[in-house]
Amino acid sequence: MFDKLTLKVRDVMRFVAGKSRINEKNIEDAVDAIKIALLEADVNVRVVRRFVNSTVEEAKGEKVMRAVDPGQQFIKIVHDRIKAYLGGEDQGLVLKSTDRVSVILMLGLQGSGKTTSSAKLALRLKKEGRKPLLAACDLVRPAAAEQISVLAAQIGVPVYRGGEGEKDPVKILNAALSHAKKNLIDTVIVDTTGRLQIDDTMMEELSRIKAAAKPDELLLVADAMTGQSAVDIAKTFDEKIGLSGVILTKFDSDTRGGAALSLKTVTGKPLKFVGTGEKPEDLELFHPERFASRILGMGDVVSLVEKARQAMDQEEALAIQRKILKNDLTLEDMLSQLRAVKKMGSVQSMLEMIPGMAGQVSDDDIEKANFRKQEVILCSMTLKERANHLIIGPSRRARIARGSGTSVAEVARLLKQFEKMRTMMKKMTKMGRAAGGAAAMRNVMSGGFPPDMARGRR
Repeated sequence: MFDKLTLKVRDVMRFVAGKSRINEKNIEDAVDAIKIALLEADVNVRVVRRFVNSTVEEAKGEKVMRAVDPGQQFIKIVHDRIKAYLGGEDQGLVLKSTDRVSVILMLGLQGSGKTTSSAKLALRLKKEGRKPLLAACDLVRPAAAEQISVLAAQIGVPVYRGGEGEKDPVKILNAALSHAKKNLIDTVIVDTTGRLQIDDTMMEELSRIKAAAKPDELLLVADAMTGQSAVDIAKTFDEKIGLSGVILTKFDSDTRGGAALSLKTVTGKPLKFVGTGEKPEDLELFHPERFASRILGMGDVVSLVEKARQAMDQEEALAIQRKILKNDLTLEDMLSQLRAVKKMGSVQSMLEMIPGMAGQVSDDDIEKANFRKQEVILCSMTLKERANHLIIGPSRRARIARGSGTSVAEVARLLKQFEKMRTMMKKMTKMGRAAGGAAAMRNVMSGGFPPDMARGRR
C-alpha cells in the first residue's frame, strides 16, 4: 500500500533532511515534487492544492527557515499535513454499552466486499468482548444470505436470516433486533442491499432500513482499488443516506493510496477500518499517524509489535526465549515461529512497518524468504531431524527435497539460514547479558515493550 507514493516522498525527505539550511527555493522544489507524487497517486486535485498551499505557507515561516534543524522541522510539517488529510486522530466505532443493542449498517455497491467486511467486523468485535449478530438483509444479490451464513460459521458468530420467500429486508431487520434482545446480543451488524451502481430503488430501501434500525454506525464499504471513484461513491452515500465512516477494502493491493488521502477532506467522514487481506482477521483499525509515518518511510514499529503479539502464543514465546538464552533452538522451533510470522501478513507488508525498509528489498529477496516453501521443507523432515539438525546429511537432504518438491540446494540453504540464526541469537544473548538486555528481550517476547519504547507510547 502507498508503494509508489512512499518511494517518491521518501526521496524528497532525504534531500531535505540532508540540508543544514533551507531557503524558499528548496521548499518550493520539495513541495512541488510531493505535489506530483500525490497527483500520480490519484489524490483528489482539490486536496493536493490545499496540501501544497498550507505546507508552503507554514514551511516558509521563521520557525522553519531559522530552525536549528530546518530539514527535520520541514519533515514534521509534511508528516502532520499528511496525517491531517488521512483523518487526524484514530476514529473507532461509537457503540452503546453492552447492556443495550447497538446497530451497525454496512452500506456499499456490489463487489466492494461488504458482506466479507461485515463478517470481519463481527470477528473483531467478538475478540473485543462484544456479542455480535449478523443480519442477512441483502435480498438482491443471489446467494448473499448463503455467503454470510458460511462466513458466520467460520468465525463462530450467529446469523439471522429471513424465512423462505421473505422479500422485505425491514421485516428481517426488525426480527433480528428482537432476536438480539431476547438472546442478550449487544451488536447487530446489518448486511444491506447492494447494486452494481447507485440508483433510486437502492437508496429508498436503505432509507427504510435506516429509519427502522436507528443505527449507531453507518459504514460505507468501498474498494480502495477504484481510487477517486470510491471517494465519489462515499460522497453520494453520505448526501443521500448519511455516513459515520468508511471501510476501504483491498487496501493491501492499493499501491497508490489516493482514496485514503482524499476521503476525509472531500466527504468529511473518517476512514475507520481497512481490509488488508482475505482472511477473517484481516481488518485493521485505521491509524492516520502511523500511515503518515509509513508514507514518509519512517515505518510503523508499534503496529508491527502489535501484530507480533496477536500472532504469537505468550507461553510459546517465553519457551523460545528460554531456548535462545541457552542457545538450544531447534528446527521445530523455527517451524512454529514461521507459522506465527505467516499470521502477521505478507513479507512486504511487514517490511513497510520497519523504518527505512519500504522499497529497499527486491522481489528476489522476498522470494528467498518464502515462508510457505520453508514450511513445506520443515514439514518434510522427521521429528528427530527437526530436533537435531546435525543428523541431516546428504542422503537425508535428498529425501527431504523429494518430499517437499524442492531442490537439495534449497534444503541446504534453509539449514544454513538456521545456523546463522542460531549464531546471531547467541551473539545477541551475550550482548544482552553484558548490557542488561536480557530483561528487555524477556519483556518483548512475553508481549511487552522495552522500557524506552513503553515510555514513548504513554
